[in-house]
Parts: sequence; structure tokens; C-alpha cells
Amino acid sequence: MELGDEAQRQEEIFVQTKDKVALIVMNRPEQRNAFTDTMIEKWAKILEQLRDDPEVNVIVLTGQGSKAFCSGGDLHTLTDSLHRDALGRKNELWTHIHKVAFEMERIDKPIIAAINGVAVGAGLDMALLCDIRFMSDTARVSEGYVKVGLVPGDGGAYLLPRVVGLPKALEMLWTGDFYNAAEALQMGLVNRVYLADELLDKTLEFARRLAQGPSVAIRMMKRAAYQSRNMDLKTAFDLMSSHFAIARETQDHKEGISAMLAKRAPNFVGK
Repeated sequence: MELGDEAQRQEEIFVQTKDKVALIVMNRPEQRNAFTDTMIEKWAKILEQLRDDPEVNVIVLTGQGSKAFCSGGDLHTLTDSLHRDALGRKNELWTHIHKVAFEMERIDKPIIAAINGVAVGAGLDMALLCDIRFMSDTARVSEGYVKVGLVPGDGGAYLLPRVVGLPKALEMLWTGDFYNAAEALQMGLVNRVYLADELLDKTLEFARRLAQGPSVAIRMMKRAAYQSRNMDLKTAFDLMSSHFAIARETQDHKEGISAMLAKRAPNFVGK
């Protein structure tokens, strides 16, 4: 199934929004959705817009086609960069490729990766930047950098240990081995595995469920979960007591209590 209308399918990356869910599609299926310089620039701008869009509560990231989620940076771009000096190559990552990572970090809305096919190297790192990951039963993942004598350039060494633990992360980084969906689920790399032809529908169904929830509380939860990783217990509890007190004043909390007492479905408004 091809995603997007005819005009969108001419773009390297595009976004569709429906029911407060934004679906970002990497759209270079013939190149296994490898990203280019122009694609990265547009990707970062899309994320910046979605961050502040009041009509978007959840973001889903996927790749066009069934073969690949993302195979990392386009090899032709990588070949060109080899002719730059060390500072030029560093700046290419720091001021350009990393824009996507920095924009994703600034978003406190849930971000879900739908890994529809192979995710390799920086492609896997892009999935790791998402909060949670759902995976096709036919997809495979690999860090892959070691096979070409490189280190993770897009966050793998930072992100992967936080998801699967340090020992498993080092194994993945040192070997560059591929892992199937069952293995990815077992190690906690992905949250759920679906049949290939059900993946996107199931992911969007989950995303809509979150999008219809109390968005203020959900965004607070995300910020607190990430911030608490670098806090001691007392500091984290101090933060959460403040969040809790604020959440108690929201319309959504009052609606949630009212709906529970009336035994009906709540109608959250994000306030």
C-alpha cells in the first residue's frame, strides 16, 4: 500500500494529519528510504511545525513501502562527505543530520515509530529517537556501523543502551548483526509486533487512542519520564508533586472524574 496522494508521493518526506495524529512518511522506497540533505532539512521543519500544532497530539513515523523503514544516510551523500576534512564531517552531523534528533527531543507529544521494514544504522537510530516502537513481523534491525568501520553517528551509542541495556547494546554495536521482530520484542527494543499488512493500521489505532486522551497529562508524563532519568528520587518526587497539583486543576481531570462516576466515556479537550 502506497501512502499519500499523488503530489505527496513526489516528495522525499511528507506528513498527513487526521484525528489529531500526524503521520510522517519517509518516501524514498527505491532507495530503502535513505535520507538525503534536503530530506533532513524538511524533516526537521515538519517536526518543528508539529511540535506547536494544537491539532496534533501524537506523531507516527514510518517508511514508504514494505522493504525498509530507513537504511540510514544515502550512500552517495556519504561518499561525498568522505572528501571533506574531519571538521567538515563533524559539522555535517552536528549542524545538519542531528537537527532531526534535536527537534524530536523538544517535542513532548508521544512519538511512535512504525518499523515497516529494514532499519539499519542511522535508520535504526531514527526509530530509537521515538518514544516507543511497533514493528512488522517481516522487518529486521541492525546498528550496522561497525561493518563499514564507523561509529554510531546519529545517537545509537546514547539511545540503544537506554532502551535494551548496556550489555545488549554493546553486542549490537560491536557485531552489526541483524535481529528479527521476535528478537527485537524479546530484548525490549520494540513494544509490539504486528503482521506486515496490519502494522500501520494497528499503530494508528494506538496513536488515535492516545490522541483522544488527556493530552496535558500525557505530555507531562513524557517530560517527567525523560527528566527523571537524570534526577535523584527526592528531586523526581518534587517534580511530580508539582505536576500532580497542576493536573488536578485541568478540565480533563474534572471530566475524567465525572465520566468515571457517570460510567461513560470521557471527552477530553486538552485543557
